[in-house]
Amino acid sequence: MKSSIKWQYLRDFFSIFIPILVIEVIFRLIANNDIFDLSLIRIIIGISVIASLLTFIYQMLPNWTRKLITTLVVLFDAIYAIAQLGFYNFLGVYISLQNTSQLGAVTDYIKDFIASFKWYYFLPFIGLFISIMYSIFVYKKIESHDKVNLFKHCLISCSLTVLLVVSYYLTLTMNVFESEITSMSNLNLFLTASNSSYGVSKFGTTMFWLTDVRELVKPIKVENQYIVDNIDEEETVSDNSRTIDDSRWNEVIDNTDNSDYQTLNNYFINQDITDMNDYTGLFEGKNVIFILMESVDDIFVEYPQYYPNFAKIINGGWYFDNNYSPRNSCATLNNEFSGMTSLYSISNICTAKTYSDNTYYEDVFNLFNDTGYKTFSAHDYTEHYYPRNLIHTNMGSGHYYGVEELGITYSDEYRDWANDDEFFSKVLDIISNDTSDGSNYMSWLTTVSSHQPYNVDSVQGNAYYSMTDGTGLPDDVRHYMSKLKILDNALGILLNGLEEKGTLDDTVLVLYGDHYPYGISTNNLNEALSYDTSLDMNAERVPFVIYNSEVTTGVKYHQYTTYVNILPTVANLFNLNYDPRVYMGTDLFSDDYNSMSVFADGSWKNEYAYYNASTGEVKYYKEHYSSSDIQRINSIIQAKLEMSSLAIETNYFNYLENSLNNFDKEISDSELCYTKYKDYYIEEYGDDYDGEVE
Repeated sequence: MKSSIKWQYLRDFFSIFIPILVIEVIFRLIANNDIFDLSLIRIIIGISVIASLLTFIYQMLPNWTRKLITTLVVLFDAIYAIAQLGFYNFLGVYISLQNTSQLGAVTDYIKDFIASFKWYYFLPFIGLFISIMYSIFVYKKIESHDKVNLFKHCLISCSLTVLLVVSYYLTLTMNVFESEITSMSNLNLFLTASNSSYGVSKFGTTMFWLTDVRELVKPIKVENQYIVDNIDEEETVSDNSRTIDDSRWNEVIDNTDNSDYQTLNNYFINQDITDMNDYTGLFEGKNVIFILMESVDDIFVEYPQYYPNFAKIINGGWYFDNNYSPRNSCATLNNEFSGMTSLYSISNICTAKTYSDNTYYEDVFNLFNDTGYKTFSAHDYTEHYYPRNLIHTNMGSGHYYGVEELGITYSDEYRDWANDDEFFSKVLDIISNDTSDGSNYMSWLTTVSSHQPYNVDSVQGNAYYSMTDGTGLPDDVRHYMSKLKILDNALGILLNGLEEKGTLDDTVLVLYGDHYPYGISTNNLNEALSYDTSLDMNAERVPFVIYNSEVTTGVKYHQYTTYVNILPTVANLFNLNYDPRVYMGTDLFSDDYNSMSVFADGSWKNEYAYYNASTGEVKYYKEHYSSSDIQRINSIIQAKLEMSSLAIETNYFNYLENSLNNFDKEISDSELCYTKYKDYYIEEYGDDYDGEVE
């Protein structure tokens, strides 16, 4: 039969193409991705490439094997799409294979993870149903019993596959498929699989999975041009200018051959040095306690009747009401890392865990260590998820206290966390013991009581559940609010304890939420909050406040910010010896601060607009930016994200510290040598010898 090749090819091709396309379309509808976006053309071509390749292989296999492989491929594709919907709902991000630690975390919550699925998340199984029906009815109907000429079939398959691959490449490179203001090119995203949210939107779940696997097996490094965020062409010097001697750094640059280090050297040394300001040294000589508050959002702010201690801190502190958490695949540890280093984490991995051996000489611990402070950090849970003992120690923490060393009661059952009130009581004991000599201290505390799950009974979730009787709020929100009450009690213990010791006025509290309460839907959060969390990254809005009973006076600041700005702000407030250029954030009180919240996928938001990197669209609130303005903003942000990643991946700050120290040692050795043999050199070179030793 002359048509046997054509019919067999079409039969096998569409047995794969149709079910996977249905899965992708259903996924986009559920995920609220624009179904008419041009990226759908790329997704269709990508599915065609997969179908064409499998169809070629099928001609060497019996019919039952073809049907089995097709069913398994479609089954996997449907399960993967459903899992991605579930991960996004439960953790706030699409999962990447490069972040296996979060996959492990979900296995601990497996019952609650599955229970969080909405019924329509399972609609991708329609694709599997179509595949089975196709196999039973259509596949059999057009099946030919004629022997196919493999050469002709190969010619058809290979020709079509090449045509499809070329077409797919064009969708990655042609301008029509890319917004002129995009923060990352389609080709770079395809090659690196570095942004799961953007990647799933642009390539679909099937192709993103393939690129994710390829990146896991063989990462591809992409060279990008970057823009230095240096708007002032002319350098002005004033009484508030912060001067830094770059002679050592320039010497290091002249003697560095590594291209990555040179790229980073040139990037950082060309950043602006922010001036000192009226807030410089305002807290100089005081103690400081950083508190990373687990899963705390603005519910903690909007219900002062339930949380009087946090209300006292906000009403008497500097409260930044437009602080946002950059959603990523390892939110707690990554946002803790960003607060400590002022670097953007690598969004698709647990950055500090993956690079736990890295050191950062300009991080928060080392800055205070260099000033003579005693430093320590503590967390009231085990090392089960994150090896903080190793991470914090390498970052310079004088001592890390885990839950066992603290002697805090906790449960291996994940839903019954330790109590933060007991945690803060132990911290007060540490402060008393470690600072009995009157020395200053800096501590970093990470809480745990308000961690999910919220849709089941738990010790913390039930403890103050009755507090919200009669509110009509959803059960998961009420469980969450009960857990927040424990944190508020802990803050009360800390405030009262410091006051009893007579050190409250001499202590600064820096508090921020690591992320919104994952596991609670935006619809349920909306019932408890005064704004719509489903719009413009509003769910990522979390508290950030700086409090000192002696200095702060209850001011609300409206500039947009994220965690990378915390460290440079605190460094300026304490008048620490730091170089502002090595941070991705900026002192919030600096005249150079640009009000903006930057998210993990390159999206950003401020008073004027919200840029969605996944769609390449801008939503304006006030005045409009020009296209060139948007492009410049995106280029600067992308450079910051890329330079942060490169610095972390290459352990750049360890290299820079060692190089600077080696340079200092050479100078010191040279000076020592000259002092020891001074008479000889004067005799050899005369009284005018300038001290330079050969």
